[in-house]
Amino acid sequence: MLHLVFQSPIELALLERIAVGDDLVFLENAVLRILEKGSLCNRLTACLEHNRLYVLADDLEVRGIQLSELVTGIEVIDYAGLVALTIKNPVIQSWS
Repeated sequence: MLHLVFQSPIELALLERIAVGDDLVFLENAVLRILEKGSLCNRLTACLEHNRLYVLADDLEVRGIQLSELVTGIEVIDYAGLVALTIKNPVIQSWS
């Protein structure tokens, strides 16, 4: 399943609903919550053991966030990468 996360703050209940093997993409203001110095760093790092986490490059750029500020292991994608994930995952859940 592909989870599109728009909400900020990101609720821990949302992260608890993620199944092993699911993909997550952080979009819009949700990118503000995936910083290495943020309160979700440990939870996101644990999630990376069983899931792939992505962030849209344009959303980082608009908010002035550098790659070095992200939780280590989160992959940066462009719109083509987002489309590829929607093709890979027939079920999509949006969290806004």
